[in-house]
Amino acid sequence: MEQASTIQERLFQIIKNSLPPNISFVHDLSELLQISYDSAYRRIRGEKEISIEELHLVCLHYKISADSLFNLRSNHVVFDSLAIGEDGLDIEKWLQSLLAAIKIIHAAKEREIIYAAKDIPVFYYFEFPEIAAFKTYFWNKALIPSGNYQDKKLSLDTPARLYETGRLLLANYVKIPTIEIWSEETISSVLRQIEYCFISGFFSRRDDVFILCDVLSSWLDHAQSQAEQGFQYMIGGAAEGIDGSYKLYHNEVLVSDNTILVKADGRKTSYNTYNVINQLITSNPVFCDQIENSLKNLMQKSTMISGTSAKERYRFFNILHEKVNALRTRIERMD
Repeated sequence: MEQASTIQERLFQIIKNSLPPNISFVHDLSELLQISYDSAYRRIRGEKEISIEELHLVCLHYKISADSLFNLRSNHVVFDSLAIGEDGLDIEKWLQSLLAAIKIIHAAKEREIIYAAKDIPVFYYFEFPEIAAFKTYFWNKALIPSGNYQDKKLSLDTPARLYETGRLLLANYVKIPTIEIWSEETISSVLRQIEYCFISGFFSRRDDVFILCDVLSSWLDHAQSQAEQGFQYMIGGAAEGIDGSYKLYHNEVLVSDNTILVKADGRKTSYNTYNVINQLITSNPVFCDQIENSLKNLMQKSTMISGTSAKERYRFFNILHEKVNALRTRIERMD
């Protein structure tokens, strides 16, 4: 059986790796356990074993699952839920939670994100304020039935603070080595949502539908440029980055959900989407290994269209542009 001191050492190392640089671990731990700095240091150095009650508090506070800590090999997996509408969590707080997580990933020495994208990756909605405004409206409509959006008309004005949080989220994401797996349906979800909102009379201005089509076309041009360059960068910024740090795969049939696997300094975390954008999150090593194997299998059955695969890349993005143009045509005929 593994020694308690080894488990305690692993626990504190996981926490140190996850804390932002401006947070003092000793101070944080002493506040949490209501002990002196000296007592906190002795626990961190392994000179004093933490109690079961302290272990429980630490795991809850730092969101560390016991099965991950003890390397338990079982079919029982503990997930954290990041769900809009639960415990008063709104869109802005949801984005702030994602921002805190991605800053930790960005700060890691070794990091990678693998994103199987049934829908447009959430980070990209903040390339344009118009798309961010639409998605914010739709998320509130779909996920918070009792909110103040039920009788509200859709406009393309995004709350400044929310958009700023989203831009910071995107700015961190584009600096992390990333593999994305798309299908021809990746853009279909947002197009269906736009059409649904138009038919339902939610738009305050008819022309806003066409503005959304325009910015989606511009975003596709940018996404194609990223794939061609082999690195990510924000629209309006310099087209520069590390060659090969962004890989885009096209899968014809198998991207059935939004699944994100994060690898940061030897630790894996899986983000599994449910109910539009809510997240089930776990660092369970068995589960994360299964997700990684599944994503690698998906890549093997896909075609890489970033880098030198110009012909396949042009064909793929032309199909996505045609989907946007088809929506524009359908809307124009609804007179």
